[in-house]
Amino acid sequence: MKKSNLYNGLWALFSVVMVVLLVRYPEQALQAAIEGAAVWWEAVFPALLPFFIVSEIALGTGVVNLLGALLEPLMRPVFNVPGEGAYSVAMGIASGYPLGAKITRGLYEAGDLTKGEAERLVSFSSTANPVFIVGAVAVGMFKSPHAGAAMALVHYTSALLLGFFLSFLEKRPKDKGRPRRKATLHEAWERMINARRKDGRSFGEILGDAVWQSVNSALKIGGFIVFFGVVLRLFEVVGLAGICASILNVFLVPFFGDGLARPLIGGFFEVSSGCKMAAASAAGFIWKMAAANAIIAWSGLSVFGQVASMVKGTNISLRLFSWSRAVHAVLAFFLTPVFVRILPSALPVWTGRGTSFGSLLLFAVILAIGLLSSLIIDTLQKTRITWFQW
Repeated sequence: MKKSNLYNGLWALFSVVMVVLLVRYPEQALQAAIEGAAVWWEAVFPALLPFFIVSEIALGTGVVNLLGALLEPLMRPVFNVPGEGAYSVAMGIASGYPLGAKITRGLYEAGDLTKGEAERLVSFSSTANPVFIVGAVAVGMFKSPHAGAAMALVHYTSALLLGFFLSFLEKRPKDKGRPRRKATLHEAWERMINARRKDGRSFGEILGDAVWQSVNSALKIGGFIVFFGVVLRLFEVVGLAGICASILNVFLVPFFGDGLARPLIGGFFEVSSGCKMAAASAAGFIWKMAAANAIIAWSGLSVFGQVASMVKGTNISLRLFSWSRAVHAVLAFFLTPVFVRILPSALPVWTGRGTSFGSLLLFAVILAIGLLSSLIIDTLQKTRITWFQW
């Protein structure tokens, strides 16, 4: 049997099962849909829409290309992607998934990324935002503001480590005869002007397209949140989630104790539900945090669908993205006990108040650190220190 036919058969079976469950348990499905829609309308939509619009404007006006020229010395040797990729990483951290995938698609369609670079960038720029990690999970679910510092640092450290590991999957530009791009203000300005001319749209057209595309993307995200929330609730009602958790417990209990299987099963589908289950589980506090970090890194099938919708219509494959989510989850799980032990308990954390301002401030801080690092590396390259050459 061909693999495509097998996939079609499985999706057909899933569709039939879902129809039967929706007819059999309409009240539970409706309640899950209402809860998912409320989360999207009250938290996700207002948080993501401004960033979606700004990212589209930045792509259309060439600002991303300007930043890319300045950040090339950092991004190329560390992550093996052009400097423009730093914008995707920074916005992904500041605003959360799936914005990193959306920006990556724009860079790919503009010709700033190769197919391999786009697939790797999508894989490590799809991260959760600190408002969710610290405010919603650590403070809201775990009732521990100080746990948020460790959880956020674990999430972003493991994502950057993942990006570094993925950089070795593709040859460096010097192996392809591609010249190293300069990190000067003049070069950055020229690249922004050239990108603006290549786009050709007026600012009014850019703004109109940005709003339309951003609202459309936000609506898709809402659909995925509602759908997978309903799927998880129905699987819990019929006991399927419990069966899967019992099987998973066989492997988890001897090493980490009881209580982690159900959250991991829930997080497989939807990240918020999985984190709630982890916080309420009977496992030890550190292992509950580790499970929540793994769930956030995995991001759930809901985010998988959101990312797929962002790259739809391109030839960007999500096979690497799928494997990378699993690797990110494993890294986050095992780094959690390490960070919890080495971080001081008095480490200040941001609880997510002032969401828009805080996210913009975080984005500015990340870019500032990136620009400073890029300047240092570029200076070392110009002094011909060999281990900084690429």
